[in-house]
Amino acid sequence: MLKFSLKKILAMIPMALVISFLIYLGLELTPGDAVSYMIPPDQLANVSPEKLEAIRELYGLNDPFIVRYFRWLLQMLQGNFGFSLTNGVPIKKILLETYPATLELSVAALLISTLLGSFLGIVSAIRRGSIADNALTVAGMLGVSIPQFFLGMVSILLFALQLKWLPIGGRMLPGQTDLISHIRFLILPAVVLGVTLTAGVMRYSRSSMLDTMNKDYIRTARSKGLPEWRVNLIHGFRVAITPVVVLIGFRLPMLIGGSVVIETIFQWPGIGNAFNMAVRGQNYPLVMMIALFSVFAVLFASLLVDILTAALDPRVKLH
Repeated sequence: MLKFSLKKILAMIPMALVISFLIYLGLELTPGDAVSYMIPPDQLANVSPEKLEAIRELYGLNDPFIVRYFRWLLQMLQGNFGFSLTNGVPIKKILLETYPATLELSVAALLISTLLGSFLGIVSAIRRGSIADNALTVAGMLGVSIPQFFLGMVSILLFALQLKWLPIGGRMLPGQTDLISHIRFLILPAVVLGVTLTAGVMRYSRSSMLDTMNKDYIRTARSKGLPEWRVNLIHGFRVAITPVVVLIGFRLPMLIGGSVVIETIFQWPGIGNAFNMAVRGQNYPLVMMIALFSVFAVLFASLLVDILTAALDPRVKLH
């Protein structure tokens, strides 16, 4: 296991370098440069070309592209991620403040979708062709089709504005630190995000369970007279859940980097909301760092998925 993990980590290093190079190249191709965003537009017209050139020389913007890339890469490895162009706050501080909120929301939504989706998928597979199976299939199709922003707006109108059961948005009121108050703010965005993911998990687990139930070892287990619940849960579910684990493992980093819609609707102070504000404000250094860390999260998730797959399915060998 240790040898396999080290090989995977070493293989991820060149991929991470290529991805960081492409992200930096994308930033290089955006209109303007760092000086254009450091100086307000109303003041930029009054700055002389000589002063602009002196500022670019001071920050090393006139150096060749490859020199600036390696300088940026070295600074990033040292923990210096640069500064936000909109307010001058260090990007490292912004990431430390927003990533925990997004991780909290993503884990909660992932737990909801995993537990609910796996349970409904297994029930649908076991009762294949029944009314319950057909109803769950239709519900799954509806769940995949409904946009996140629509479900989020409807939930706010119903549970926050009409029934007043839950707060409209945010993460915590000033001065409140108790767990119950915090959970009240988490419930609505986590459930909305989790429900939108449940349909995919359910359909995936149903398909995997149906495929597993047709295997020879399942028929052998039944022929030995084992109870049906034991055949389905002990022998079938363990193997059927393996592809679902792969799906879930890759969804967590995608949630961390892709929860822009839900965080914007519910004003959740996470990385998705920060990414949305950075794009709208043309804060390209912050956009670049958020994208880079999201890609690194995907690479790290691939390692965890490989290890979990081998642990759940004895047929998978680590090499």
